[in-house]
Parts: sequence; structure tokens; C-alpha cells
Amino acid sequence: MFLEQINETGDIRKIAPKDYPALADEIRTFIVEKVSKNGGHLASNLGAVELTMALHLAFDPDKDKLIFDVGHQCYTHKILTGRKEGFDTLRKLGGMSGFPKQAESDADIFDTGHSSTSVSMGMGLARARDARGEDYAVVSVIGDGSMTGGMAFEALNNASRMKSNFIIVLNDNNMSIGHNIGGMNRAFQNLRTQPSYTRLKENIKQSLDKIPDFGSRMVSGISRVKNSLKQLIMPNMLFEDMDLTYLGPVDGHDIKKMVAAFEDARRMDKAVIVHVITQKGKGYSFAEEDPERFHGIGPFDIENGACLSSPCTTYTDHVSNKLIQLADRDRNVVTVTAAMAYGTGLLRFNDKYPYRCFDVGIAEQHAVGFAAGLAKGGLKPYVCIYSTFLQRAYDQIVHDVCLQKLPVKLLIDRAGLVGEDGETHQGMLDIGYLRTCPGLTIMSPRDGRELEEMLDFSLDFDRPLAIRYPRGAARESLPYDRTAISYGKAEILKRGTGIILFAAGNMVETALEAADKLKERFGQPTVVNARFIKPVDDVLLKELSADHTLIVVINEACRSGGLGEAVEDAVAGLQLPLNILNLEPEDAFVPQGKPEELRHMLHLDSDSIVKAISDRRSENRKTKSGSFWERFGKKA
Repeated sequence: MFLEQINETGDIRKIAPKDYPALADEIRTFIVEKVSKNGGHLASNLGAVELTMALHLAFDPDKDKLIFDVGHQCYTHKILTGRKEGFDTLRKLGGMSGFPKQAESDADIFDTGHSSTSVSMGMGLARARDARGEDYAVVSVIGDGSMTGGMAFEALNNASRMKSNFIIVLNDNNMSIGHNIGGMNRAFQNLRTQPSYTRLKENIKQSLDKIPDFGSRMVSGISRVKNSLKQLIMPNMLFEDMDLTYLGPVDGHDIKKMVAAFEDARRMDKAVIVHVITQKGKGYSFAEEDPERFHGIGPFDIENGACLSSPCTTYTDHVSNKLIQLADRDRNVVTVTAAMAYGTGLLRFNDKYPYRCFDVGIAEQHAVGFAAGLAKGGLKPYVCIYSTFLQRAYDQIVHDVCLQKLPVKLLIDRAGLVGEDGETHQGMLDIGYLRTCPGLTIMSPRDGRELEEMLDFSLDFDRPLAIRYPRGAARESLPYDRTAISYGKAEILKRGTGIILFAAGNMVETALEAADKLKERFGQPTVVNARFIKPVDDVLLKELSADHTLIVVINEACRSGGLGEAVEDAVAGLQLPLNILNLEPEDAFVPQGKPEELRHMLHLDSDSIVKAISDRRSENRKTKSGSFWERFGKKA
């Protein structure tokens, strides 16, 4: 009933305060229904409903700047800014993003998807406001999990110098994606469980305010011993020790109290932290009981919380199983994750070997640097990180791992197209930046079995190594003879003449499909499973150049710095008589959508591959360079 009245920014102000709880309930029901159909981030959004309502009541999103860290708690914000109807297309190709998106609304200040960035961006925006003499509030909403990222503390350190208003809302639900760990979590626990300082401060001020003149003098006197009082009652006043004003903790489901706290914060000419306590998954029992599973979830049955997708064995499952086997064989095997034990499949490893599984929080830089130390100490660390998040640790890969020639193994989950999370999460860039790292070997498996074989190969490999593998169901074993993995060697799956389909990872299966379609027109092409992105098997390329004229590179990664460029370098260096058709996508951020839709859009499906080769043939005929195609074998 009340949600029907919310159709554009500011409509929440039409709702009477007594009806806010009912509106919050309606929003939660709406979010659960829409996410149950399309998938999305559920638990984090359910926990931030009242918080977002309070932000929209205390601030004006048409003027003030609300910046959501990561953005997986932005659904209520989208509802309150007139995007309610867009939820039917949530996370679909061409539909509404599951994250803040500037193209959707002026109320979305940044396109976000990674953690620990909002304080830096908010502070920069506040400084720009001051420099231009403008007047608006800047509010960065950051979760306690994101506070485990070093970038957040770099920004807080700098924010202490602010002489104008900048508001940081700490949304504290005691979780990131999984449960928070480490010293910062303990500090927040102290803040959550010791509201005595805040209560005492309020009670003293209220009592003294009732005494004319004398009361004001007493307030002035008490302010001189304020720091000692805080340290006596609340020994972990981390933020105020950094000269950041701290307000809270505030009940993150009490709209009235949050609005009052935000209004107090807005009156201060400095950086202010408002600490709100929320419950992740609030209002939906299954998400409350298992917020980690319901953090990001596909379509599910509302009545019982069960996923609607058919269970399958994923590449992540293969990693999970094989790492346990490697640890059984070698006690030096350890694993490292950056707050993604669930997503990267390390929960079972942690259950069996809790002292050999290290969750460092949302701190990818630290994860890789920490792994370098583990390797230097004689252990065999496997760092399990999503492709999109590994790019945050580039310097550590270069400086702490590759320069030191340490045998750190980077297991890059969600490499390639990940689908509905969109631009911020597609794993399309890792090859481009990893190929620049001297001494780093990069591998990519064609199926689940080969992934496990690569992990076996990695156990005693004494140099830096990265293995990239896609999200989702793993092809258990492509029906072709297998050859043992040998360093830098590719694998021929089909032998032909004329055309080489040089594919990596999950594109090998697509290349095989394309080969069957090409056979009738051009004769049997050769299909090569690259296996190694770096180094490329130049020995095989030289051998195949004797009876082939075209090499078609098929890989699910950006073209710049990708496998195609590696092949081009090898062909040029060896001066081979091979022409190259690189089908890796042009440099662009890939939008959201189902992976199969995106592959079609990027011309990475088998029909598009066949068309690209046929078009090259037609172009060649038009330029009267028929000799290039005369060596293709059977012609159309």
C-alpha cells in the first residue's frame, strides 16, 4: 500500500513517520520477491532497508551525494529513486544493474562493485565541493567488512584533516560476504557492546543543560577531561583517536534515531563517522540464518529458501576437492583467501585444515604479500581470489612474488565472463596485466579434469604460477585423448590442415563446435588447446605452420595484452608464414547478462566464429589475394 506511493525521488517524504515500519516491511517483501526470480544480492539489501530510508529522509538525493561502498546494499536506494519497475529486469542483459549505475539515475554517484573505495571517493567529492564553493552533503556508506580493506584506512587517515563536513556511515552487520575476522572486527565488537560511553555523555549533557550558566561552565570543564573519560569507559575509541568524530552506535533499524544522528553529523565542520548496527538478512528468516549463502544468490523458492537451479559440479568444486587432496599429500600446502572462503570453495578445506587456511579479510594486496611471506618461509601457498578482485593486488604480484621468484600459486576464480554482476565483476582483464609480470606462468584448463591435472602439476612447480578458470558448471571431461601436462606445451585435439583454431579454457569446447561447422566448407581445421597462456607453445606453432596458413585465436578475455597478442608476438618472432585472426573481444567493459548472451554479443559463440572466418575468406577474395586461401584444403 505504501510502496505504491513511491514513484520518484523524494516520495518517501509523503509517508507519515508512523508508517515507516510498514513501508520497510513492504520494501523487504518486494526485494525478496524480485531477487527470488532474477537472483541478486539479498541479505545485504535486506539489512540496509531502514538505513537507506533514513538517509533519504535526512538528505536530498537530488542534491546531496550518497555513495554506497561496493553497492550490494543499494536496492532500497533504487526503489526510493523511482526505479521500482526496473526490478523485473534486474541483472538481465539491457536491464537494471544490481549495483549503483550512473546511467540509470543521477542519484547514483559512481558505478561501483568493489569494496573499500567509498571513503576515498567521498572525500574527493567533498574537497571538490569546497573548492568550487558549492553546498551539498557528501555521505559515504561503508560496511564493517569493507573496513578490513587497506584503502579505507588510507582514506580515513587523510579524512582526519578535513575542515568541512564529510559524513561516513559505518553499516555494521558483523559480516562482509562471510563473517568478519581479525583485529578490526574485535574493535567493532567493542564499539557495538559498549554503548555506555554514549549513554553517559548524553545523560550528563541533558542534566547540565537544565542548570543555567553553571551548566554551560561545567560542560566546558568536562570537555577538558573528555578523552580520559572515553578511554576509561570505552578503551577502543579508534576513530576519535584519529581525530574523526564518532557518533553511535545507533540502531540501524530505528529510522528516527538514525535521522537524528545524521542531522547531528551534518552540522559538524569535519569528518564524522556515524556507526549504525544492522542485521544482515533482516526480515527473511532463511537469509537471517544463512546470510553468507544469501549474500549473492540465484533464483530461489521463497517458501523454503532452496535454490531453483539444478546442482552441478563447478570449476570451484574441482579446486575445492583437489586442494584437500594436495594438502593430504603435502603438509606444506596452505590456502589464502580475501574474505571469500565460501565463493572460492575453501570452506571444506578450512573445516579439515583450519590452521592451514588463512582468511585475511577484504585485503587482496595483503593476501598476495602475505602469501609471499608464506612461500619464503617454505610453505606452498595457494591464493584463491576472483579475477576481478585480483587486479587490486597487481603491485604485490609484481614486486612481492615475481621479483622474488617465489612459488606462490594464484588460483583465479571467475575468470572470463561471469554474467549478471556486470562490468565491475567480469574477469576479462587478468591475462592483460598478468602477462606483463616477468617470470609468471599462466595456465587455463579446458575442463574440470584438466583443472585438477594443472593443480597436480602446480604442487612442485617452483616459480610463480597463475591458473585461471571460469565461473559455473565445469565440463567434466571433453571426449578426446589426454596428454600429460608438460611445461609450455599445448595440446592438439583435432588434426587438420589450413586453419588452426587456437583456443584456451572454456573456449576450447566452443572451438571444437566451430570446427565441426567449418569442416564442410574448408576441410578439417586443427583444434589446439593452448593450456599455457604464458608461455605460448611456439614449437607447436612452428610445426603447424608447415601446412596451415591461418591461426584463429579464441579466448574469453580482453584483446589488449591477451592470448592473441602473445600468439602474434610468437609468430612475428619466429617469422612464421601464418596469418592471424584474433577473436578476443575489443577493449571494452562488458555489461551484465547471461554468459551465453554475452558470448553471442562478443562474437565468441561457434556460429560467430564460423562467420568471422568466412568473412575473412570473402574479404580476401575481394582483394584478389586468393593464394592465401588456396592452402586451406577443401574449399566452398
